[in-house]
Amino acid sequence: MIFINPKTDFAFKKIFGSEQNPEILISFLNSLLYGGHPRITELEIINPYLAPKIQGIKDTFLDVKAKLTDETTVIIEMQVLNLSGFEKRILYNAAKAYSIQLEPGDDYTLLNPVIALTLTDFEMFEDLPQVISNFVLKEKNILTDYPINDLELVFVELPKFTKELDELETLADKWIYFIKCARGLETIPEAMAQVPEIRKAFEVANQANLTREELEALEQREMYIHDQRNAIKLALRQGIQVGREQGIQVGREQGIQVGREQGIQVGREQGIQESKLEMARKMLGVVDEDTISQITGLSLEEVRRLR
Repeated sequence: MIFINPKTDFAFKKIFGSEQNPEILISFLNSLLYGGHPRITELEIINPYLAPKIQGIKDTFLDVKAKLTDETTVIIEMQVLNLSGFEKRILYNAAKAYSIQLEPGDDYTLLNPVIALTLTDFEMFEDLPQVISNFVLKEKNILTDYPINDLELVFVELPKFTKELDELETLADKWIYFIKCARGLETIPEAMAQVPEIRKAFEVANQANLTREELEALEQREMYIHDQRNAIKLALRQGIQVGREQGIQVGREQGIQVGREQGIQVGREQGIQESKLEMARKMLGVVDEDTISQITGLSLEEVRRLR
């Protein structure tokens, strides 16, 4: 079997955003948000997966959004490229999902919590070792929770997940492994097939089950990601080259300046030394060596050499 890459937004939405298979999303969210506990039993997928149009493919894919039984809204996004402003976009999407719940004149008490779950194919928080990070509103100094914990940001950084198939322990481990490694598998691993929802996810991800239109859309999306990655690499190379050339020029100019300053300093020191020697020469035969040394600051050896 050939499985589509769940890390592309097209495949991710097809697997987790289908109204026909809500149990996949329920298991996925329970594993990442609630430690595998069955907190979520039902949900409503707000923008269900639809076969994409080829034209305008970049704008076709939306976040998978779901409303839980307690009215909490969950936004799920799979991000492959580390783009400028991405961190702000996450905050914007979460705040927008929170604010659009109210119509003009509605009471603020009608607002329900929003969780933004973001999976990244790059490291966002280099200083944090954990794969899954949770951010909520807290007091800045003593880290006390804000009275209303209505906004939560959850991140899953795939590069930090290094477990092999035989090391998978939790339900979250298995789902993250599925996201990260399904594209390179040829069969459904036995350990993962024991979870019905994950087995179903593999079936949905089977490339043989895609329509011609879906296959074409998937190919175009993967080409787009590939092109964007190459563009980023090119920009980095060009930036490094420009930085190197500017660094050489700045270094040359700084070297000239430092050389000038050092030359002035050396000249000043040499001038002072010559003055001391000239003074000592005039004092020879008039006063003793110890006195000359004390007055000029020259050592006794330097005074004796003058004789």
